Amino acid sequence: MLESAIGLIAAQLNQALRSAFQVSEDLVAVTNLVDANGNTPTVAGNKLVVFVANIERETVVAAQGARAAVGGGDRDVVTQTSAAVHLNLMLMFAANFGGNQYSEALKFISATVAFFQGRALFDHHNSPDLDPRIERLALEMVSLDLAELSNLWSMLGGKYVPSVLYRMRMISFDSGHITHLVPRVARALGSVTGGSGT
Repeated sequence: MLESAIGLIAAQLNQALRSAFQVSEDLVAVTNLVDANGNTPTVAGNKLVVFVANIERETVVAAQGARAAVGGGDRDVVTQTSAAVHLNLMLMFAANFGGNQYSEALKFISATVAFFQGRALFDHHNSPDLDPRIERLALEMVSLDLAELSNLWSMLGGKYVPSVLYRMRMISFDSGHITHLVPRVARALGSVTGGSGT
């Protein structure tokens, strides 16, 4: 589900950038900026690179399991399922242009900010390809101070390139795994008293 959410955002951004810069090739790549060996992947060259900088748990939404009745008659049971896990992704959009193409990097970042300024919410109405398990995705820019930015790029193992960080809310994982069954003692007072009104 994570890959489909990021893929949708990247595909729509790619389409917007191709239109803005009037080119036919893909301009957005979903990949690490630096691979395990410290090298830049070929696919990331002269592209706007999108990658996950962090995954965090959404704490505002209450974590509660669902309850549902199954069975029939007076022997109904209620199922209790595990609480869903709600996640936010920190997505980095980095303009990976080298040499004398610094101005291109700035153009790509500017176009990215403009795109999300006009389109911060993705749902099934404006994005029919959105994974049916996801209700909606909302993106908001995250500002980091110089110390936080330095720590982030040190962790990533790369040198800073013009980039912008967004928080993408929210992806919910709900397997529907039943944790236990709770039998109902009686459906109504009448079943306990035998239906007698006196």
